[in-house]
Amino acid sequence: MTEIGSVGALRLPRARVMPQAAPPSLYTAAVERYLTGAGIAKSSARIYRISLTTWGWMLAGEAAPTGPARRGAKPPVFPITSIDDPALPEVLAELAAARADEMDADTVNRELSIARKAIGWWQRQGWITCDPTIGIERRPAPPDRTKSLAENQIAALWRLDVALREKTFWKMLYESAARADEVLCLNVEDLYPQDKRGKITAKGGATEWIHWQSGTAQLLPRLIARRTRGPLFLTDRKAPAGTPTLDVCPETGRARLSYRRAEEIFEENTRLLANPLASPEDIEELDGWTLHRLRHSALTHDAEDGTSTPMLLARSRHASVRSLERYARPGVDAVARHVAERDPAARRRT
Repeated sequence: MTEIGSVGALRLPRARVMPQAAPPSLYTAAVERYLTGAGIAKSSARIYRISLTTWGWMLAGEAAPTGPARRGAKPPVFPITSIDDPALPEVLAELAAARADEMDADTVNRELSIARKAIGWWQRQGWITCDPTIGIERRPAPPDRTKSLAENQIAALWRLDVALREKTFWKMLYESAARADEVLCLNVEDLYPQDKRGKITAKGGATEWIHWQSGTAQLLPRLIARRTRGPLFLTDRKAPAGTPTLDVCPETGRARLSYRRAEEIFEENTRLLANPLASPEDIEELDGWTLHRLRHSALTHDAEDGTSTPMLLARSRHASVRSLERYARPGVDAVARHVAERDPAARRRT
């Protein structure tokens, strides 16, 4: 027994971290245990799984695939305990730096943050003891002031010749200002078509409403096609074996559309819109828009139209007014109108 002396404070020996449950043997199993045991919202689980799969390759000492090679690549198989390899931090730092040179800073920082959250959770379970990401710094990400799409860009988007699924998905994202992962988690039974609203699981796990307008309302009946339950947005093919039941339509057997695939489709279809001076022959070398820009544009356009701060908070479902600063900044159309209205030459012509 340790006694308190006349001088100094009582010092207790540091307690060992004991595993709270039988540790998984493989990294992939540890990822699934983290996603289910750490309270990750269903709407965020897909993004977390993609990021942790990416980091899985690097934690295994391999370069993470990028571009088209990333889609469909199988996660690496290695024991979760290999994360404690003392040689890993140096190897990991080199792999992370190489990846950061190929990806945008926001993606790199988001993936690093998710990896650290998972590693911290595994440490608290007693499955691993080390954090090999220590020393890897976040990349500076200068703000992009052009994320809000102009009105003519939004109009051009609606004119694209795409499938009904994409038309409905993009329209719902813009009209509701919802996050893409939240909308992809919608089931048919979550919809209230007559009220033009739906019930989603928001970031953080809260159940909330999103609201849409007539554009989405006109497309939804055709997309649903008399289905009464199951995922709203489906893949074109039957769900592969092993797909979770919640992600399979019980009436068609097709799987829920993934965030990764939805992002790819949007990016591919908007390459020429994002690069209006480029030649269609160079389309494979171009970059299109991200799905998040629809949410960003909707909130920016709301702010330009004089929407009140409380309503913007309700629309965006942010908890802090400070989070609205990125949207309250006038977009390109508002600034263009402001400059044109004050053009001396234009006033003389009038």
